[in-house]
Amino acid sequence: MTAEPGRAVVAGAGIGGLAAAIALARTGIDVRVCERRSEFPEEGAGIQIGPNGARILRDLGVAEFLEKAVASPDVLSVRDGATGRELTRLPLGRWIAERHGAPYWTAHRRDLHIALRARAEAEPRITVTRGTEIVSFASERDRVRAITANGETLEASLLVGADGLWSALRDEINGSKAALIPVGKTAFRSVAPAEHLPSGLVPNAVHIWLAPGAHAVHYPVNGGRDIALVVISDDALRIEGWDSPAVADTVKLKVGVFAEPLRTLVHRAANWRSWSLYRMPPLDRWTSGRAALLGDAAHPVLPFLAQGAVMALEDAVTLANSVAARKGDIETALGEYERARRTRVAKVAEASERNGRIYHMQGAMAVARNATMKLAPPNRVMAGFDWLYGWKPGPC
Repeated sequence: MTAEPGRAVVAGAGIGGLAAAIALARTGIDVRVCERRSEFPEEGAGIQIGPNGARILRDLGVAEFLEKAVASPDVLSVRDGATGRELTRLPLGRWIAERHGAPYWTAHRRDLHIALRARAEAEPRITVTRGTEIVSFASERDRVRAITANGETLEASLLVGADGLWSALRDEINGSKAALIPVGKTAFRSVAPAEHLPSGLVPNAVHIWLAPGAHAVHYPVNGGRDIALVVISDDALRIEGWDSPAVADTVKLKVGVFAEPLRTLVHRAANWRSWSLYRMPPLDRWTSGRAALLGDAAHPVLPFLAQGAVMALEDAVTLANSVAARKGDIETALGEYERARRTRVAKVAEASERNGRIYHMQGAMAVARNATMKLAPPNRVMAGFDWLYGWKPGPC
């Protein structure tokens, strides 16, 4: 039996997997998306979607399913955690939308996932199968055989491994075992009603609070009706997965050094979840024959630049564009996709790690950081991220 000439199998129905399916379907390829979970979870963290991500969602036809659920913050307010003093207020809203031709959105990850699923379900070329995990593959000259956990074999022209940080396909595609390295920090998240925001804080804003060894971020989601809150601090916990329950008192202890408004918001929030942060040295390769990795499966990015999910979106459209340009020469297309993405992702990952070090500075270095933030012109600071937010997919 030969593979269908224009068929892809995508392992994982997360943000990157669904975006890849939509992007591939738009080039005329039939896609089967295999999700190991039998049901999609309704919980999740907040997510920031910069113009580089919002532009992709618009181009893929996802924005129309999402726009009522997002918020478009006017500013990014950075505060000294201990005193609560605002160090700088950076422009978002109309300023960044006009500069980059796309908005800066904040949303609940659940709502983004629902929008991607709705767009995928509206596409006749896409089939989403739940309760099916791709665990291995065999790449041949004219096809790839994707093997499921229950022994079923799916034949296609292309296999996309979008199965996340704990990827079952990564080591086989990479050719050796990849090391996930805990960075010694844990993230705690919750969602609270917007009326829980303490007075004196700008409602339609992204707030970042900086303290030694910790920082907190909160911003509007659900069209501004709720607040997503994330606290990241030094912690020796090593949690697999990203949705473990957390004890509220633990989070309250983590923010004990912060100013009263942030502590109040944390005390008002409930239903905390947690996950440990990991980094991974660059893989030897992201592709093997007719199989390719994308998103966290290929390059997990620490969350200090709010770009992890957006990198998966960029991967998805780059991969689809490369496959379309090569008109069936899958192996060449995947090699070009990997080369196109490596430098970009490495730069984003490095910038994210640098941000994390800046956020968690202490002593004299924190004092110098605060002084620098106060003096730097806000518009000029944001213009320094043109390389990030101005990205557009181009030919591979």
